Amino acid sequence: MKDPLERIAAALERIAPAENDPADWNSAPAYVWDGARPRAIARIAAPPFQLLFGIDRQKHLVSENVARLARGAAAHDMLLWGARGMGKSALVRSATIAAQADASGALALVQVVPDALTMLPALFSQLGACGRSFLVYLDDLGFAEGDTVGPRHLRGWLEGGVDARPANVRLAVTSNRRAIVPRHGSEQDDPLNPRDALDDLQALADRFGLSIGFHAAGQDDYLAMVRGYAQSLGLDWDEAEALEWAKRRGARSGRTAWQFITELAGRAGLRIEGYSFVSRT
Repeated sequence: MKDPLERIAAALERIAPAENDPADWNSAPAYVWDGARPRAIARIAAPPFQLLFGIDRQKHLVSENVARLARGAAAHDMLLWGARGMGKSALVRSATIAAQADASGALALVQVVPDALTMLPALFSQLGACGRSFLVYLDDLGFAEGDTVGPRHLRGWLEGGVDARPANVRLAVTSNRRAIVPRHGSEQDDPLNPRDALDDLQALADRFGLSIGFHAAGQDDYLAMVRGYAQSLGLDWDEAEALEWAKRRGARSGRTAWQFITELAGRAGLRIEGYSFVSRT
């Protein structure tokens, strides 16, 4: 039987375990932050820039801003908003890969899981002590109707708060809504000051130096996406079938185009690895 003091010491260790070693924020191109510790990602999965069709203006703005951050120059926080499946998230990842190719080791992407939003100050504290730049990535961000705390915290982190993000960190947020938070007609029914609610919501979007809209693809852009993917992977395709595929899904977008390409590859008994290679299963 163990000595009573040993049993007490073991119980105390279980209640208050020894601190983990400090996180290594300098070894990987990307990380996932869960609110406690980072998980290193060895390779960022994203389509090559040349396969992002129909968003040329957005590509230029995002890639230039991320490149500035990697060089240590002044850069903006970014809000990428708009139509689903039009490459908002893919563009953030692709721009990071491009910037890393030009400035090896100078930039890392940090994706924050949805439940860890309140832990951003702790993340900023760690990243601010590092000698590289970080693009903190909040994908598909949205706040529940009636949530006033979350948006106010985010505004403070972007600008003006005592726990605002450090100089080597910028945020990239994707959202289907321009204002990020829900808006409806009743917001204009306040008899005291009908503009207050709208202004409060819009104030969050105004904190981003770059607010970039993404709109649904037209038919020509959609077909260009399909054509680009098919050519890069060596797949034959039919224009009428591609249009029918989009029609059945009610959307013409980069995501729809990629799903069509995945269908073609599967029929041919091929396996897609990443976005650039096809091999037989």
